[in-house]
Amino acid sequence: MSETQSAVLARFAATLQYEDIPAEVVERAKNLYADWVGSALAGKGGRPVEALAAFARRMAPASGPCEVLISRERTTPYFAAFINGASSHYAEQDDVHNGSVFHPAAVVFPAVLAVAQEAGACGKDFITAAIVGYEVGIRVGEFLGRSHYRVFHTTGTAGTLAAAAAAGRLLGLTPAQMLDAFGSAGTQAAGLWEFLADAADSKQLHTAKAAADGMMSAFLARDGFQGAKRILEGPRGMAAGMSTDADAAKLVDGLGSRWTVVETSFKYHASCRHTHPAADALARVLADNQIQPASIREVVTHVHQGAIDVLGPVVNPVTVHQAKFSMGTVLGLVAERGSASVRDFESHFQDAAVVAFRNKVSMQLDEEVDSASPRRWIGKVSVTTEDGKSFSGRVDEPKGDPGNTLSREEIQDKFARLADFSASASVEEIHAFFREVWQLEAAPRIGAILPDAAS
Repeated sequence: MSETQSAVLARFAATLQYEDIPAEVVERAKNLYADWVGSALAGKGGRPVEALAAFARRMAPASGPCEVLISRERTTPYFAAFINGASSHYAEQDDVHNGSVFHPAAVVFPAVLAVAQEAGACGKDFITAAIVGYEVGIRVGEFLGRSHYRVFHTTGTAGTLAAAAAAGRLLGLTPAQMLDAFGSAGTQAAGLWEFLADAADSKQLHTAKAAADGMMSAFLARDGFQGAKRILEGPRGMAAGMSTDADAAKLVDGLGSRWTVVETSFKYHASCRHTHPAADALARVLADNQIQPASIREVVTHVHQGAIDVLGPVVNPVTVHQAKFSMGTVLGLVAERGSASVRDFESHFQDAAVVAFRNKVSMQLDEEVDSASPRRWIGKVSVTTEDGKSFSGRVDEPKGDPGNTLSREEIQDKFARLADFSASASVEEIHAFFREVWQLEAAPRIGAILPDAAS
């Protein structure tokens, strides 16, 4: 009897060796890790993040082997993953994989870091486990399909499997145990988009729970706890309850030859990725034609259905986080301020000029853009000025995509901006981190990223 797709995926996750991974994949994984730490630090001071951290402090021991990045406290693996997962997704600058519409770093690295620090894992094992998490989580996201994403936040659902796979690889699970971990992770997977309608705080809860519950699933499997063997493709599994277009073949697509890590994009703007293609296209129109924002009558963004589904409900954003899901606000910041950074959102999303520009922006479903989605996120805008002139702009790869990626210098600059925004790390600490991260594979043991709060 042939293996199920779930079993094949579990065997890959349990048996991947560092030596099997191409050098370019290792280097990209280190870039993504460095990018993640910056995003996780940027969550310091964020109200939803601090609320989740306060809950964790009440529930967890006062000390432990694992690092909480926003506070430099130490706690258990579960609660370290929980808080770091929450903070990773606050600034909206954590990475994203286009084809699965999934943010891997926010759920994979919190679990990997926690388990690695508890176990004293080496750099090579850390990298291998992170790559396993990306490869599993992205394929689960692709498997669940576009119908899933209309209702479910894929980072909360597929992310629980990703965290389980990454943690399980560090714990040395067998293929059978890894399959059990998938079963326990899948039955806990959750995350609904309804929170966007009223600016609720659920997005950070999704990543906190996905990272921590996925990791818990791996620990349970190591100790003999059994999970459903076909939680993904079974008749009462995730696809049956969460998708109408699931394709089980995508769970094993190119395992060991197609590395989705190198397909993953960095986020340049501090907003929902669905806004980035249009923001880049608008910036190009303004620069190429020397157009002043005040002279614009209308901007039509030509988008895919996923953008309409996620951004459409946000008509009048009332919080910073909700503003990051407003196409008009993001374009207003880019037009009026030249960027949509974390500081731009914090201080200027309700500026009169930004609000006025927001009200000139609309979204329109575009057949070309929609058919290319989700693997390619094309940006197209049509701009009409007050004197009746028309201009169009297009980008085929937004800033941060694999073909238009961030250099290591740009990653370091982005990290410094995020750390400065949250006052979470000094210049000296940032330099020390980057000296180590580019040589991560040589590390004999994964230690603390930042000095302990008590030191």
